Amino acid sequence: MIDLTDTDLIRRILREYRVFAQKKLGQHFLVDKNALTKIVAAAKLKSTDSILEIGPGLGTLTRALAPKVKQIVAVEKDYQMIRIFREINRDINNAKIVEANALMLPPSFFRQQFGRSYKLVANLPYYLTSAILRFFLQSKIRPAMMVVMVQQEVAERIIALPPESNLLSVAVQLYGQPEIVATVPRFSFWPAPKVDSAILQITPYRTNKYEVKDDAALFRVIKAGFGARRKQLHNSLSSGLHLPLSATKQILEDCGIQSTRRAQTLTIPEWLKLYEKIKTS
Repeated sequence: MIDLTDTDLIRRILREYRVFAQKKLGQHFLVDKNALTKIVAAAKLKSTDSILEIGPGLGTLTRALAPKVKQIVAVEKDYQMIRIFREINRDINNAKIVEANALMLPPSFFRQQFGRSYKLVANLPYYLTSAILRFFLQSKIRPAMMVVMVQQEVAERIIALPPESNLLSVAVQLYGQPEIVATVPRFSFWPAPKVDSAILQITPYRTNKYEVKDDAALFRVIKAGFGARRKQLHNSLSSGLHLPLSATKQILEDCGIQSTRRAQTLTIPEWLKLYEKIKTS
């Protein structure tokens, strides 16, 4: 059985196929067996589970997951990596790789591949973290659980609570409960990135904890609030939503929110109350 955490083997495979790790695409190969073990444990796998993996690379994580689950569907958009994955992982009979952009997967993909339920387990490309999390958390066919490797700084932002909230923490916590499982030093990867990482577990709410009818409209309000973090809320909302300052102050007062507060201090229920009031004003 091949050991894809062996950096010498990784180098040989890449040389053989005449490809290079593309840092701009987040191609940092995980070479830390302990980190792999922690990812697998965090996913709380069952033999009946179906797994969606994004950006599997050579298949390091795939090989760690495969013995414990029913099936793995890996999504990759780099054709060269797809070719290598298929050739060196022929011995895995419950995993397949699909050429696709994870951010453009239609609902039919999930129904055809997984039926009712799946888990998302992946070592995410850093530059796509926010977009991928929002795409899957806002999807009508959400994963039952998400266990992802992300930048440590991003993971810490995601779990932040008032008075240190941010746009990303609100965007995630609106749909699920995030938790940092472990930190992973940069030298656990080859080539080593410039930052440390963290294993993030997100448990999406089975039923909507917060009732949101129009995600896009809600986030226009939240983005406006966070548009100028140092500004008081009445100023950031007024400029971001192009509302008269006096009207903005009245809306905040009607919601029981002091206009001098800043966006990072608001709770999710307060954001929802504010959105509903702006919508009907």
